[in-house]
Order: sequence, then structure tokens, then C-alpha cells
Amino acid sequence: MKRLEKRLLLASPTMHDEELAFIHEAFERNWVAPLGFNCDGFEDEMNTYLGGGCFSFATVSGTSAIHLAVKLAGVRPGDHVLCSDLTFAATVNPVSYEGGVQVFVDSEPDTWNMDPDALEKAFQKYPDAKVVVVAHLYGTPAKMDEIQDICQRHHAILIEDAAEALSSEYKGKKCGTLGEYNILSFNGNKIITTSGGGMLVTKDKTKRDKALFWSTQTREKAPWYQHEELGYNYRMSNVVAGIGRGQLLHLDEHRARKEEIYRRYERGFQNLPVKMNPYLPQSKPNFWLSCLTVNPEAMCEQIRTGTETSWKHESGKSCPDEIAAKLNEYNIETRPIWKPMHMQPLYKDKDFISTGVGEDIFQRGLCLPSDIKMTEEEQNIVIEAIVECFND
Repeated sequence: MKRLEKRLLLASPTMHDEELAFIHEAFERNWVAPLGFNCDGFEDEMNTYLGGGCFSFATVSGTSAIHLAVKLAGVRPGDHVLCSDLTFAATVNPVSYEGGVQVFVDSEPDTWNMDPDALEKAFQKYPDAKVVVVAHLYGTPAKMDEIQDICQRHHAILIEDAAEALSSEYKGKKCGTLGEYNILSFNGNKIITTSGGGMLVTKDKTKRDKALFWSTQTREKAPWYQHEELGYNYRMSNVVAGIGRGQLLHLDEHRARKEEIYRRYERGFQNLPVKMNPYLPQSKPNFWLSCLTVNPEAMCEQIRTGTETSWKHESGKSCPDEIAAKLNEYNIETRPIWKPMHMQPLYKDKDFISTGVGEDIFQRGLCLPSDIKMTEEEQNIVIEAIVECFND
């Protein structure tokens, strides 16, 4: 196999013609500032896509949307917040913005998401916790029935981080509607993008309007600039929202392509000692990123220390870091599974309710190229290179 001339990326934006039409209208009307008709349209169209009954607010990033959710949930300094452990730092960092204290809850093997039994144990240890933040890893829905039931019994507010899960469904309900406050992301690598941006989704209009107020520097209704609360500049640009409106028209098309990629990997790895990222039969993932884990018995020695890695090749065996290095030789991008939050130096002093699952997935897992512009020929090169790792 020959090295690819152009680097094959993990996931990159896929643009269409409609985005330019919405952007052009913003320029024609000289409305390029935050908020505006594209923001209104994007929010309304997203509410419709999610199934109605929602009130959305378009933000400058998914992280800012999570921050607004944490603030709306009433997190105060010293409050314990029960958070997914196997996720990106943006899921949990906003808890610190409000002075809250993260308690990390480990994963279960069926979805790689927050383990309901571990969440129950966390509530037993921290009965004062009133907020839970759950993420859907790589677009795979968590066990939401159980998590919702536990939150209700403990009178806790559920924040759903669906940053990676737009268009995913759990028992026929769209992710991004399953918590009291819900988060979407439109970062450049997401299933649809606005180049950067996010959205807060809630079924309470007064809460949505409060988030908008905070996001416009809490400017009071007065002839002058009057501020009585701490505010932020979290509003989405009218130009950026135009990109989102054009992208939303192609969301289900993008999701279908992501599933094709996942299924092709699934077929290509049938005879290898690896498994694809799992999901529940009652859920419909968006397959944002296709991932694999190397079976324990097929792992060669892999040593990770701080920010460096090494491995010892063994015939018939491999490991994620060896596979990543092999694919890089062919100019193919990969990424390790998210490093769990309890393993991050930033959060070394925070409590962790362990199941032993998340750290194991991190050690044995790898994210594979899932770009919807990837050709079948390019994906076959990825598969063949991974086969080489186990056959050498």
C-alpha cells in the first residue's frame, strides 16, 4: 500500500451549497453581528428537528452552553456535581467555573457511558449532590432510562451533554432532549458544524431567556448600560448561524454516511481480535466516530507515562498506540479514546466512583477516521493497515 498524499482526517467539515445562501443574506442585510434572523431560524429549525416542545439558544461554543446549563442548575461553590468520567474535559470544566466540585462516575461496558449503578453509589456517598452531567460518548446514547430514574429519585437536575450525539436517538427520543438542560456542539469535527458554536436546549422558555440574558452581558432594560449580575458574551454570530442552517438540512444524510463507515469497519475487522464501540439495541447512535478496542488477550505490551508512549511488538498482537503509529505512516489520523477525567492531572484531587471500565477502554481503544468524505478505497487502506499490525 502507498502512503496517502493528502492526510486522511478523523473528521472534518463537509460543506454544501445552502450555507453560502444563508451567509450571503446576512451580508446583504449587513447583519453580521451576534444574534439576528439566522440565529432565530437556526434555533427554530433545531427545535423542530428535535421533535418540538424545546426552546433553544445558539451559543458561541458547546462549552459556553454547558456553563449556562450548570449556572441554570444552580451550582454554587462547594456543591458536588456527579459527572461522566470518560469524556472530553469541556463536559466537566464548567462545573469549576461556578466553583462546584466534580465527582467522577465511571463507565459501563455496554455503551462506554456513565454506569447507572456507579451513579447510585455516588448518590449514596454524596446525598447532597443535586446535579448530574452525563455525556453520550462518540454519539452513543447512555442508559438514559436508568439515569433519569436515579436523578428523579434523588431530586437531582440532569444535564445532558449531547455535544457528540446530535441525531442520535434513545427509545425513539432525540438526544439533546433527555435532560432538564441539554447541550449540542457544532465544532468543526462534529456531525454538522458552524465552524465553532453550540446550543443550549431546554423545555422551559423562561430558563432559555435567562441564558440569553446572561449571554448578552446581563444588560438591563435601561437607556444606558446597566448591569446587576455577572454576564458573558456567549451569543452566536448571525453569520455562523447561517452555516448551521445550511448544515442542518443535511444532518440525516451525514448520519447515514457515518453509519456506512461504521458498518464497513465492522465487516473489515471480522477476523481480527478487536471490537467496535458498542451500543444498546434500543438506541440509534449517530456513529460520529468509529472506534475499536483491542481484545485483552491480543494486546501487546503498551507503556504510557505522562505524555509519552511506547510498546513492544509481539507477533499476532498489537495495541492502540502501535496501530496509531502504523496508520500515521500512511498519513492517516487517529486519536486515542478520551483519557478519563480521574486520570487528568487537573482533577487528581477529585473523587472517583470506579467500575474499572473507563480506564480499560482508554488503554485498549482507538478512534478511527470517520470523515464522511472518506472514500471506500481510503477506508480499505485503514483496514488493511490495521490487519498488518496483527499479522506482522
